[in-house]
Amino acid sequence: MTPASASSRAEEPEPRPAPLDWAARLSGRMGRVKASEIRELLKLLDQPDILSFAGGIPDPALFPAEEIGAAVQRQLADPALAGQALQYTVSEGLPALRRWIVERMGRWGAPCTEANVLITAGSQQALDLIGKLLISPGDAVLVDRPTYLGALQAFNAYEPAYLDREEVEAGAAPALGYVVPDYANPTGASLTLAEREALLDLAEARDFVLVEDAAYRELRFEGEARPPLLALDIARAGSIEAARTLLCGTFSKTLAPALRIGWICGPAAAIEKLVLLKQGCDLHVSTLNQLAACEAVQEGYDQHLSRLRLAYRAKGQAMCAALARHMPAGVTWTEPEGGMFVWLTLPEGLDGAELLARGLATERVAFVPGAPFFATGAQPNTIRLSYSLPTEAQIDEGVKRLARLIAGP
Repeated sequence: MTPASASSRAEEPEPRPAPLDWAARLSGRMGRVKASEIRELLKLLDQPDILSFAGGIPDPALFPAEEIGAAVQRQLADPALAGQALQYTVSEGLPALRRWIVERMGRWGAPCTEANVLITAGSQQALDLIGKLLISPGDAVLVDRPTYLGALQAFNAYEPAYLDREEVEAGAAPALGYVVPDYANPTGASLTLAEREALLDLAEARDFVLVEDAAYRELRFEGEARPPLLALDIARAGSIEAARTLLCGTFSKTLAPALRIGWICGPAAAIEKLVLLKQGCDLHVSTLNQLAACEAVQEGYDQHLSRLRLAYRAKGQAMCAALARHMPAGVTWTEPEGGMFVWLTLPEGLDGAELLARGLATERVAFVPGAPFFATGAQPNTIRLSYSLPTEAQIDEGVKRLARLIAGP
């Protein structure tokens, strides 16, 4: 072998191993985990010429930023307080914040103690923890048609089968039922008192757990709120420990989403197990955020809620008025009593996803197609509109664009 050939062979690179096939390593449950169409649509908010009715995003002008900022500064300015604020805390959540929630639940007609409350990273984590606790592969879950897309995403990883109300009334027995009784996402609809009692009757008859999503409960436009399912359940059962309802609450729609603070309220036997699951997930919600939220709600919270309700009522009324002015014949919509959403049913033959693609290209208006909100039997001729973020003038202009789009050439 010549010196030149020896040098050439020495410079040949070593063969590299084949890249790992990650798709082949995924668990079977990942086949049911899909991207959120809403999260993708939120990226459009950075395009200033698009009028968006897509995400159910609180109006940032209504955030109590000054109060939250002052609370954080007070915590960090004092060395002793800062030591607590930046430290680990108990998985159940700060006792002071849980005591405030206990008082709030009492005002809602659901007497409980701190042992009945777990602080979570928003109500979205609450749904995931509940799914992990109660859903085994193949278990049936009762949901409305349509229902909150985030709940389907949380539950899908635990491989359930979905049932609607008619199937359960006909005799099917789910492991749990999920419902948004007040100003629901996506429809804006609310259950009457009789409908709440009938749902509890059904849960008792089929012996399943009820999961009550109370994310929008505090955003009623006017009048007295109807009692939550948990309150009605406690009245029947005699105490929260004998109830079959888990209530999921959140500050994301009333204080600020970035705090990522929600809670689960229910029987202590369930809360104890959920605490164990949270420990394995993230140990606890940010101590600093819990302290800031706790301070922000101690004084003036009801006045802050009144401000939110007035603002969202004006926007909701502007949305319904604009729909009445501009929509062509054949379009129907809900008229919510609170919350952030209106649900449109389009004439047969129109597809919400196709309409969105044309709307972005031609009218520069965004919304959420309705089909993803259905666990089964999707209705493509539906769309969800959120009025929480745009101004009243933008609402009218956006609805006008949408009406032109629906009417067609």
